[in-house]
Order: sequence, then structure tokens, then C-alpha cells
Amino acid sequence: MIEPLLVSTGIVALAEFGDKTQLLALMLAARFKRPLPIIAGMLTATLINHGLAGALGAWLVSILGPHLLQGIIACSFVLMAVWVLIPDRLDIRGDDSLRRFGVFTTTLIAFFLAEMGDKTQVATITLAAHYRQPLWVILGTTLGMLLADIPAVLLGKTLGNQLSFTWIRIIAACSFVIMGILAVIQMVNYSM
Repeated sequence: MIEPLLVSTGIVALAEFGDKTQLLALMLAARFKRPLPIIAGMLTATLINHGLAGALGAWLVSILGPHLLQGIIACSFVLMAVWVLIPDRLDIRGDDSLRRFGVFTTTLIAFFLAEMGDKTQVATITLAAHYRQPLWVILGTTLGMLLADIPAVLLGKTLGNQLSFTWIRIIAACSFVIMGILAVIQMVNYSM
């Protein structure tokens, strides 16, 4: 029960450093200067988004055989390792159309949309399928997002000057490779 929570938290927290949603958190903090509604919007959007991703992971477990599922999970972890090494960019064109909704709603909508198809959403699907405990995975991935993004909201751009995003990405990639190797080992054990 604790392993899915801890692994999901760690992997997503590492994968989130330098991600577009962390950049979005920085941008929203600079624009609105109201951390509490920004954090509340991030939390709500992440719970909804990762809740849907966790449900998809649980559904995949119900329709795929264990051998095929483990193969897909192993490949997903290795692909995530490569994906996490690619720096993310946030494409902001000065669009203030969401601003009229207020800080919380703007953050909720922006974060929800930014997470669609993002590596942390894919990681949530994969981890939920792997551990077969989607609730703990959803809580862990949400906690990992908040661990990475709340400091961006609170500390702003100074955080970026103190951390090496390259090393954080390498550590996150290694974590995904290890998870992929463990999934392959588990797949081999299923076939024996």
C-alpha cells in the first residue's frame, strides 16, 4: 500500500522539474501573486486529471492479460525515461482570456489542459496499471506534482537558478528505467 504512494510521489516529483506545468506555476505566480488560490487550483486540476488517468490504468488492468500488460508497462517506463530527458517548453502568447475567471478557475483550467497527454499523466496511467492500486497512485502522483510545483509558486524564478534541471531529469530517467527493468522481471516471472 505504501510502495505505490512513495514510488508515484518520487517519480512524478522528479519528472515534474522543468516540466511545462512547473513553468505554468511560475508564470501564474508572477502574474497573479496569490499563491493560495493558485495552489488550490493546481491541486484540484491534478486530482481530476490524475483521477481520470488512474481510472484508465485500472481499466487497462481489467481488459489486458497479465503478460501483455507487463510488456506494455515495461515499454512505457522505458519510453518515459527517454521522454523525461527532453526539456519542456511552455507556449504562452500573452493570452489573458482566462484571467476573467479569477485566479483559482484560471489555474484549474490552465493546469488541467496543460496536463492532458503530459508525461505525468502517462506515468499515472502506467503506475496505476502496474501497481493495481489506482487510489494510492493518484494520491502519490498528485503529491509529487505539488512537491515540485508549490515551490515554483512560492519561490518564483529564484528556484530555477538554484537547481540543475539536467541532473533532476537524469535521476528521473534512471528511476523510470529501473521501473521498466522491474516490470520486465515481473513479466518473466508471470511467464514461468
